[in-house]
Amino acid sequence: MAISASAGARNQRTHRLRTKLIVAVLALLAAICATIGIVSHLAMNNYLTAQIDSSLHESAARSAGPKGGPQGSPTEPSSGNPLPTGAPNPLDTRGQRPGTLRAVFAQGTPGTVIDSSVVQADGSAVALTTADLEQIQHLAPTGAATELTLSTGKYRLAASTTYIPTDGKLVVGFPTAERDSTLNSLAWTTVVVSVAGLALIGLVGTLIVRRSLRPLDELSAVATTVASLPLDSGEAAINVRIPPMAAAPGTEIGDVGVAFNNMLDHLTRSFAARHASEVKVRQFVADASHELRTPLTSIRGYTELVLLSEKLTPSGSAALHRVDSESRRMSALVEDLLLLARLDEGQRGEPETVDLTDLLMETTQDSKVAAQDHSWALALPEEPVLVFAVESELRQIIINLLSNAAKHTKAGTHIRVSLETAKGLATLSIEDNGEGIPQEFLDHIFTRFSRADASRASSRGSNSSGLGLAIVDALAQANQGTITVTSIPGRTCFTLQLPSR
Repeated sequence: MAISASAGARNQRTHRLRTKLIVAVLALLAAICATIGIVSHLAMNNYLTAQIDSSLHESAARSAGPKGGPQGSPTEPSSGNPLPTGAPNPLDTRGQRPGTLRAVFAQGTPGTVIDSSVVQADGSAVALTTADLEQIQHLAPTGAATELTLSTGKYRLAASTTYIPTDGKLVVGFPTAERDSTLNSLAWTTVVVSVAGLALIGLVGTLIVRRSLRPLDELSAVATTVASLPLDSGEAAINVRIPPMAAAPGTEIGDVGVAFNNMLDHLTRSFAARHASEVKVRQFVADASHELRTPLTSIRGYTELVLLSEKLTPSGSAALHRVDSESRRMSALVEDLLLLARLDEGQRGEPETVDLTDLLMETTQDSKVAAQDHSWALALPEEPVLVFAVESELRQIIINLLSNAAKHTKAGTHIRVSLETAKGLATLSIEDNGEGIPQEFLDHIFTRFSRADASRASSRGSNSSGLGLAIVDALAQANQGTITVTSIPGRTCFTLQLPSR
């Protein structure tokens, strides 16, 4: 159920605002048209039905003759019990409109038909069929109208004893075909006019809504442009703004455009201040690292001189060896900081075509000699894999990755180095079956000075500076490549992808 709800929410979000507005307006108009049509149909139906009922009572009244007198000359019924001599004939069809139905039933003998007639188009009359008489003979003589479907069509009928001079029941009926035809015409007219009106309103409304929401499209375009800008590094300048026509205050969309432009101005100032601060920090790191190289070199030189020329006590010798070791580690840290500073400033060597296969063979062989207590495997394609990059930078990437795999895993760990090409990419993978990297550390593993020594036990006792993988990431990006890592207990894999030639 949660998945279905989530999918429904995604589908709802995919509808554009202009579509929602048009659909909502058309739905409201359709409801209004339907309401008007239903009310009009009911009103017209009541009006026409009332006219038929009035005609029924008038026709029944005429059956008794004017003011109770005879209507025309008395006639004998064609069948059934005779009417009294001189009594008005209820079935006299003179002056009746075509389709008028009349039937007289004997009251004393239920179901006995005295006579019946249906007026034809030429003024003549024909008797009702037996099936029709059976349907209407059960009508109560209350004068209330009801509708039945007879063999000649749908009729509205009323039964009464008021206009019969003898004990009998008179049933008068009129066809509803004319009323039904009028109602059908009204219904179709309402539907056609409503559909045509909705189509016209939908077209015009779409044009109006699109024109009204056009500033939102411009705002979206500007936001998309800003989202594609490289704001994460370098001097992040945002030179795009919402056009004045879409950022005119006083309207809802215009207010949004003004607020968006103000936000972009604020971001531009903030990025400029951040960039200036980063430049100062990088310059400081570069200058400090450069200045530290000379004294560190002097420290190492004097330390080696004392160790070689002076006779020292065991504790003094151990202390100087410690000084020499720490000065070497600090020199390596300084070199890493200088390298990152140069990369930040864009100072690099010239790219060239590099055979990644030969480079992997050399670096893996060197790492294998340096970490003989690990198990190494190398899988290379038969054909050379060529990339366009700075060879020294690629070499350092591979050396750092191989060194990390050896330093941060226990002796006996299997390290597999593989290379393959597909879809214009050269993919280098360095995989080990060590203890793995904590998941919470993977998100910032390529951040400068980030370390997780507790996760992967170092078998070499070296203290990591936390710059190795940051250098790998910076060098990979400098060569249009990407570096990713996946890790679970028993499998850690660093993957480097570069454009192949």
